[in-house]
Amino acid sequence: MFDNMNTAMPQLYLVRHGETAWSISGQHTGRTDIDLTKNGEDHAKQLDQRLRGIKFEAVYSSSLIRARRTCELAGFGSVMQIEPDLMEWNYGEYEGLTKAEIRQKCPNWIVFRDGCLGGESVLAIKERVDRLILSLRKNNIGNTLLFSHGHFLRVFAARWLNLSVGDGGLFDLSPTSVSILGYEHNLNQPVIKLWNQIT
Repeated sequence: MFDNMNTAMPQLYLVRHGETAWSISGQHTGRTDIDLTKNGEDHAKQLDQRLRGIKFEAVYSSSLIRARRTCELAGFGSVMQIEPDLMEWNYGEYEGLTKAEIRQKCPNWIVFRDGCLGGESVLAIKERVDRLILSLRKNNIGNTLLFSHGHFLRVFAARWLNLSVGDGGLFDLSPTSVSILGYEHNLNQPVIKLWNQIT
């Protein structure tokens, strides 16, 4: 499906995990390890068709079950490698709360600007994302497939483009979406090739 995206330069395919009960309710799901809904599983199975025919040199997943299960149902379980840095933002005291509930305690709170009380700060998530990007660029092994989480991948896209963590708020990302990061003319020109494709 994405064959026209192939280039001589390596590309990163980003997959946000499938739907969970908390993604429906809007609760912040950082380190709470909850599985996919039936609908989430069905959509994850469709990834097999969407990603078929693309040669990936490596496939990495967050260790959390919602990401691992999405990877397995997409047909990549046998080649999946766990990458700890792909974990979702640690929401600390905001874990399990909706944005409205958090703003009752902290009006005007924005995760990309303020971080999380008792969890990861903006600086901490930046350092984690930057470490992973540096590792992936250093290895430069070809097309790579990453299964991860909404807020993490939005920060990842921002930092890929050398933008601030705060700019991650500009990138909406749906469950079971596929996005592609790559380069334009050379490895010094990172770009977004595709963003938030859900069909």
